[in-house]
Amino acid sequence: MFDPFNLTIDVVLSLVIIFGLLTTMAYMTWFERRVISRLQARIGPNKTGWEGLLQPLADAIKLFFKEDIRPVMSDRLLYVIAPAISLFAALIAFAVVPIGPTVSIAGAEVPLQVADLPVGVVYLLAASSLGVYGLVLGGWGSGSKYSLLGALRAAAQVVSYELILGVAIVSVTIVSGTLSLGGIVEAQANSAWYVVLQPIAFILFLIAAVAETNRAPFDLPEAESELVAGYHTEYTGMRFAMYFIAEYVAMISMSAVAATLFFGGWTFPFLPGGPWWLILKMSFFLFLFVWLRATLPRLRYDQLMRLCWAVLLPIGLLNIAVTAIIVAAIG
Repeated sequence: MFDPFNLTIDVVLSLVIIFGLLTTMAYMTWFERRVISRLQARIGPNKTGWEGLLQPLADAIKLFFKEDIRPVMSDRLLYVIAPAISLFAALIAFAVVPIGPTVSIAGAEVPLQVADLPVGVVYLLAASSLGVYGLVLGGWGSGSKYSLLGALRAAAQVVSYELILGVAIVSVTIVSGTLSLGGIVEAQANSAWYVVLQPIAFILFLIAAVAETNRAPFDLPEAESELVAGYHTEYTGMRFAMYFIAEYVAMISMSAVAATLFFGGWTFPFLPGGPWWLILKMSFFLFLFVWLRATLPRLRYDQLMRLCWAVLLPIGLLNIAVTAIIVAAIG
């Protein structure tokens, strides 16, 4: 039955999440540059605003007014919609992440989650895999060989590491007995965090998350040393900014998912739960993303694929088998 109140709550919560993601993404660029500069004994942005805090705003204004160039050989439709697909896929992944406990608003119980789907894990994998379409269509629609090569790399990389991501999550669902992210958080609140119960799955998920978001040392689809800028070589202005935003939003979403699946989400042992715990755990993972970029060199593409198929996949499948046997024996 149609319920205007619940619809309003869902719309408001969705807008708050989208605004929060875009704002966090903007200041994530400032945070990343400041952290990397400190790790590499440099200064980083510090001129625009106090300690450079207005630098993201200056970057946004610059990109908004930058000339929008469209290659003559580009596909009219695909070139335009590809960045929007990547951004859309990055934003919708957050819809099933529980942000906090159920709160009371106007006498009604409102969960701080856009949609607690019974198959939330499946939705999450589907949403994250949509992002590769934006990269592939952008590379194909640009009419450039460098962009096309970047798109092909992105397709092979994301498809491969999507499998590792799924294998890691399967182990978590076996232990929790549910595909709902809300249920997984509740299961960890009543036992140990899954980073303790499933350390191998956590390591696999972490590696796959870095590869899924095309972050260093797995940023082969946009390797400037041989592909200029990869799939977004021919993009300028706001269309380039949409790819840029999508990458950082995906990184934030993956951090939230990692915190939810393995670190208890918005809960914390022996203390009242709330959104602040989720934000704190996400901050740890975001710092880890930045730390990896500042520290590790880029892998060769053959090393990237060998790591996936010859190392991570056998370990993940073995972990699933062992987990299933232990759960069946205990249950």
